[in-house]
Amino acid sequence: MKIYILIISLLLFNILSNAQDTKAKDSLKEVNKSQSTQVDNAKIDDTLKHDRFHNMYGDLLNDDPAYNPKYPFWIPAVRVIASNGFTLAVDRFVFNFDYSHIGPTSWQQNIKSGWEWDADRFGINFIGHPYSGNSYFNIARSNGYSYLQSFPFTVEGSLIWEFFGETTLPSKNDLINTTISGSFLGEVFYRLSSNILDDRKKGRERVRNEILAGLLDPTRALNRLTQGKIKRVTPIDVYQKEPLNITLFAGIHKINVNNLFGTGATNEMFNIQLDYGDPFEKRARKPFDVFRLRTEFSIGVGRKILDNVSGYGILFGKTMRAGRQGYLIGGFQHYDYWDNKLFEMGSIGFGVGVISRFPVQQHSNIYSAIHFGIVPLAGNSTRYGPDTSQFRDYNFGGGLEGKIEETFNLNQWASIGFTAYYYYIHTYSGLSGNSLLGILKPKVSVQLYKNLSVGFEQQIYHNDRYLNHTNNLHITQTEQKFYLLLNLEDLRRKGKYN
Repeated sequence: MKIYILIISLLLFNILSNAQDTKAKDSLKEVNKSQSTQVDNAKIDDTLKHDRFHNMYGDLLNDDPAYNPKYPFWIPAVRVIASNGFTLAVDRFVFNFDYSHIGPTSWQQNIKSGWEWDADRFGINFIGHPYSGNSYFNIARSNGYSYLQSFPFTVEGSLIWEFFGETTLPSKNDLINTTISGSFLGEVFYRLSSNILDDRKKGRERVRNEILAGLLDPTRALNRLTQGKIKRVTPIDVYQKEPLNITLFAGIHKINVNNLFGTGATNEMFNIQLDYGDPFEKRARKPFDVFRLRTEFSIGVGRKILDNVSGYGILFGKTMRAGRQGYLIGGFQHYDYWDNKLFEMGSIGFGVGVISRFPVQQHSNIYSAIHFGIVPLAGNSTRYGPDTSQFRDYNFGGGLEGKIEETFNLNQWASIGFTAYYYYIHTYSGLSGNSLLGILKPKVSVQLYKNLSVGFEQQIYHNDRYLNHTNNLHITQTEQKFYLLLNLEDLRRKGKYN
């Protein structure tokens, strides 16, 4: 009964705060009316006019503030608290988890005892908490706040949960993962949902867009419902959009026995890579105007279906061009998550990077991305072999990282290249010592028909663990992936610099 009362209370709160949303929106419309009029009068057509309001593809550089006002700070602040209250109610009255039996005694204990490194499973810490942080982030982001302005609300949600949402002591790693990686995923989901939404549409297409965007960013969908945006029809597009290339991979995955090529069980794999924004367009940059996110699922290897998630987004930078040759130089945020039968590795990174493209012939080029950065938090496994434990068997640490991607695109009919990752991780909590972890992935693909190709990828994983109180470990493991590759390239971007 208590959970139903809480749900009703949350709905009443959303309705009441929506009344405040409407007042804020009306007042801000007048303030920003001039910009909205300029955008409307621009009448962007198929010629894709490039001005201070639009990118070179004719899309808005910023969400239109007349239709996406920044609401008073107390609205997202209170909704973050309500979000935690709803999650706690589900944990307590639906699942009856032990840690949900909170109260004044646990609150006093958490405040008095301070912070710890927790013992949760790897997936909970490095994918579960970032996803919950994405919800806090998007409560603010979809209330008109920018990437940097939304970050404090993510901190708010994490702090409240750590001290008052569970009986276990506040966790250092949870606060870091929830806020930093949560903001990373939150901005990615917000940008992708903006590419789907179009408030000019009606009928079935509008319903389809709202459902897809809602599945991708549920928090934003709830805010759109209470703000009246789901049914709102606008005369112009009101969201920032950027070119989006989607690459789908589907095939088989083999983890070798004794590193013998082609041996090992055959598992199905599915991979999706998202390339958002044009790194070679000359313009002022905001956080995540350019990002890459790659997610891979492997089926048939036990409970570890989500094999890895890796990506980066620009925080600041500058594009330089000379004809068809271009560079994007700047600062980047990184998020990496590897959780498979070979190893566990999760990291947060910040550093400098260069993305470049060099023309070779009329339709051939070399694409390159080089990144170096610091790793404030990482988790890496302390054992070799399949992990089926329900508890922590990995170290928390930090250090340095480097990434290189080189791809030679041959006249659109083939590509050959490699991606390399290298991490130096010093242990904060766990088996003291240092780990040097490298991942090398040579790959090749050949066009079968139009945007459909066949591809092969070899993965070589190597880890040197220099531990202070036990024997050092030197581990090498190989695997192969054979797949069909479908490239859904943004048609406006295709051939732009060929």
